[in-house]
Amino acid sequence: MRSDTASLAEVTSETSSSNHTPSVFDQMAPYEHEQIVHCYDQATGLKAIVAIHSTELGPAMGGTRMWNYASDAEALTDAIRLARGMTYKSAISGLNVGGGKAVLIGDPKKLKNEAYLRRFGRFINELGGKYVTAGDVNMTLRDLEYIRMETKYVTGLPEYSGGSGASSLITAYGVYMGMKAAAHEAFGTDSLEGKKVAVQGAGGVGSKLIEYLTKEKATVFVSDVSEDKLQRASREFGAHVVSLEGIYDIPADIYSPCALGATLNDKTINRLSCQVIAGGANNQLADEKKHGSMLQQKGVVYAPDFLVNAGGIMAVAAEYFGDYSKEYLMQKAERIYDVCKSVLQQAAKQQVGPQQVAIQMAEDRLAAISQLR
Repeated sequence: MRSDTASLAEVTSETSSSNHTPSVFDQMAPYEHEQIVHCYDQATGLKAIVAIHSTELGPAMGGTRMWNYASDAEALTDAIRLARGMTYKSAISGLNVGGGKAVLIGDPKKLKNEAYLRRFGRFINELGGKYVTAGDVNMTLRDLEYIRMETKYVTGLPEYSGGSGASSLITAYGVYMGMKAAAHEAFGTDSLEGKKVAVQGAGGVGSKLIEYLTKEKATVFVSDVSEDKLQRASREFGAHVVSLEGIYDIPADIYSPCALGATLNDKTINRLSCQVIAGGANNQLADEKKHGSMLQQKGVVYAPDFLVNAGGIMAVAAEYFGDYSKEYLMQKAERIYDVCKSVLQQAAKQQVGPQQVAIQMAEDRLAAISQLR
């Protein structure tokens, strides 16, 4: 594998300029995916894409998300970028699994039911264990149980059925550890007491992160598309509610993106006044090279997303291989602090972006293990 961080936007731009509509292969090329599988079932309305980026370290593992994408091309872009992130996430965390991702295309409220999910489970089963799925955006533990009825290649199941349960607790703790490591680099101390933190997203990960932050006496500002989640964050943790757009303009010390990706882009970076960015969202940089460089030029300490949000894959991988406990997983997530500090220190020494250093660390492990084959 090689470290090629070109964005899909760049690929689209290049191919469009030559009057060529980008094919699946055009989009796979910059990220070196092994396989892309398109799944369709007319009876249930299922349209899914499974992206398998790498099985170098083990079965490609990554969650399934369901989203009402504007187009099939947008869904493919999401699947491809997310799968690659899972490879790096697992590699830098020392796990023996590869990277993959599945996206279900459509409105969860209209399409998702037992038949729909079980049909998806059959598609997963047909891959013969090359890809192992888990939960992600708009997927519940009950949904995973339906998928499990058709395949054994699913993890992150409910605790009452022998699984590890929702992985958001472990993910949030890892983000918290990464945030503290980044704070130490920026402020000279990892204490978050008195720090102003703007959290974008109050879902499973965001809400638990807010709890950790308020316990440490940080001042938290939060935005979310869900009014119920905002009210809960305000009621239970004293978080200050702001608008979806207003979150970028808060005079915060730390910005924590915990919703969907690409929130660090041309429009938002110049609006941020923070010194640290650390959050649970995937693919936070809309363009890794361009926007990573912009943050570096602004002097912002950026904690690489796939490093600090790796708690989830740690949990589901441990469950899949049958060797897990909450205590073990929390200890494993705590190690994110040391890895993040190492990445940030190397980045400062080399005068390059932390994302670049983290990707290289993941690539180095992949290359070393590939020599053993």
